[in-house]
Amino acid sequence: DNMDEKDFSLRLAQLREKKGVSARDMSLSMGQNPGYINNIESGKSMPSLSGIFYICDYLGVTPSEFFDMEAQNPTRLKEIIKNLKRLDDRQLDTISMLIRDIVK
Repeated sequence: DNMDEKDFSLRLAQLREKKGVSARDMSLSMGQNPGYINNIESGKSMPSLSGIFYICDYLGVTPSEFFDMEAQNPTRLKEIIKNLKRLDDRQLDTISMLIRDIVK
């Protein structure tokens, strides 16, 4: 499923809100004009390639995490995966069963 400009805008808004920061504050923190992020989220403009990298960096996600629309909260997922890597097989089986129960 290809991401288009509208998806990009929605994804940006979704991840920015997860981070709990306003469009204005994000723009200013990135050294941009106050309306920079708002213009992207409203579809008025699109960031350059380097702009996309800056946005991902600010949000604490990799570009592939940004463009993976199925991952609702990539930062949280990354944290969980880091912890999962420390578990043994028995613990992983337990977690796996738990997840299957939850998503049913």
